[in-house]
Amino acid sequence: MRRPEHAPSRPTWRCRACGIAWPCSPAKLRLLAVYREDRDGLLSHLAALMEEAAVELGGAVLPARLAERFTGWARPRA
Repeated sequence: MRRPEHAPSRPTWRCRACGIAWPCSPAKLRLLAVYREDRDGLLSHLAALMEEAAVELGGAVLPARLAERFTGWARPRA
């Protein structure tokens, strides 16, 4: 039996596999692996998803929280 992928369930933006706010930890790890050599590409991808989530969540989550949730964790470390 195949396990569900750690992908967002829209319009709630919760993980299909574990039910927590997406991106969950397994999704973050997968995204970091996929974009290993392209941090700018990862951030662009996440920013686009964040915009979609903002529209679909209709203001239920503050913009600053969405930014931290979607892109804050993916910024390069100094």
